Amino acid sequence: MSNKPNIIFLLNDHQAYYGHEERENCPAIQRPNFHKLAKSGVDFTQAYTACPLCGPTRRTFLTGLYPHNHLELLNEVNHPYDTATYLDKLKESGYDCYYYGKWHAGPGTALTEFNCEGYSMPGYGNPYTTPEYKKYLKEFNLPPFEVSIVHSFLDPSWPKAMQLGIKEGASHRPSDPTLLSEHATGIMTSPKETHEAFFLAHLACTKLVDISNQANRKPFHLRVDFWGPHQPYYVPQEYRDRYDAEQILEYPNFNDNLNNKPEIYKYDINYPISEKGKIKYPNPLPWSFWREVLAFHYAHISLIDDAGGIILNKLQELGLDKNTIIIWTTDHGDAVASHGGHFDKDCYLSQEMIRVPLAISYPEEIPPNQKNSSLVNSIDIAPTILDAAGLSFETPIDGRSLIPLMKNPDSTWRQDVMIETHGHVHLHLGRTVIKDNYKYTYNERFMDELYDLANDPYELNNLIEAEAYREILEEMKEILEKWREQTNDSMTKRMIRKKTR
Repeated sequence: MSNKPNIIFLLNDHQAYYGHEERENCPAIQRPNFHKLAKSGVDFTQAYTACPLCGPTRRTFLTGLYPHNHLELLNEVNHPYDTATYLDKLKESGYDCYYYGKWHAGPGTALTEFNCEGYSMPGYGNPYTTPEYKKYLKEFNLPPFEVSIVHSFLDPSWPKAMQLGIKEGASHRPSDPTLLSEHATGIMTSPKETHEAFFLAHLACTKLVDISNQANRKPFHLRVDFWGPHQPYYVPQEYRDRYDAEQILEYPNFNDNLNNKPEIYKYDINYPISEKGKIKYPNPLPWSFWREVLAFHYAHISLIDDAGGIILNKLQELGLDKNTIIIWTTDHGDAVASHGGHFDKDCYLSQEMIRVPLAISYPEEIPPNQKNSSLVNSIDIAPTILDAAGLSFETPIDGRSLIPLMKNPDSTWRQDVMIETHGHVHLHLGRTVIKDNYKYTYNERFMDELYDLANDPYELNNLIEAEAYREILEEMKEILEKWREQTNDSMTKRMIRKKTR
């Protein structure tokens, strides 16, 4: 049996984290399984996404490269895989690789492009329409997934909304085979086991049992990519009942008038909060409405946490947790209820969109009970996975292995970090750098941003024109220029530090 470690990678999708976790006098978001994993290893409290969009960041997880280098710049670009991925390297070195869940990282799937076993589908996908899901329902004598819609951010007169049956008070079964991303909340009227997260947990646990029974077991990599807690926020009543919406205080930047922000913060296309592609101010929906939406999202986070916990408990039950590194994170954040009251996201780089939870456990190699505030990023996941397996990429990448940092928190690490976007609903080139308590964002064609996060954690006061912060601004521009040079960021067509203020 190989001495190479097993590798477990759990990935949530689109999770509200920054500004929502452990808010004073608000109900805590219940994630006991994530916190248990973090306590057994490292809780990275300053983790950032490479890009606040699914497709680009999911390709970053595979390659250790920023999107401007792997070129999956937007969702569904489907740029060819012309650089090595960590899945390639693991397979070459003898790992058995298993992948379950959402792909959305370019053409094909992990099954077709990287010879993984498991369950996935091209693009974004909708598990509720697949033969594998229907087989699961039949095996456990479960009815089809169904919800009663409570809130909708889709115009009820929109043909697509009518086609899908998205209407407040209506009974709904997700039927679009290509997409599970309705802008809605709902209470499940089918059993909780019909939720995609528990379906994926079942598939993963079944494979773990199979692995445990193998006589000559090879090291394995098992990855599970949940569709949630991305919208739609569909949950059983028992999860929704965990949160008292009346106890969720108004989010501090919910009433942000966006007057001192670049125009991109006003972009929104949801009903009834936008008009002609811009968010309405003041928000036409009161906080009493938004706190209910947040309660659904928090409940969805808790449900995904329970599903992930089922996988980790099965791993331990089977004794497969020995010599195993476990990584649990999220691709990016969620702008829900933030900066004037958005739903979903667009092309801005607010903290709500770019900060993510990240926990890593590796009991044989790293001490437990660590809280590490180093600036880490999605670019660091692939090299960490390969380093654990004694491997590395043959060509230069943008990320670094986290293992030396986890073994010795005092080891040398980067002092700043970069995040990028090329847009989503609207195309936009943006770059953010963070160092210490300061955050600078370069927005091509729009106003830049500078925030003192220690004194303004909800980014209400853009200091870009503040004379007292001129030196800090120049330093941050230099840092961003350094990142542009060291990551060969040719997307930024001009010297960032020379942009007119």
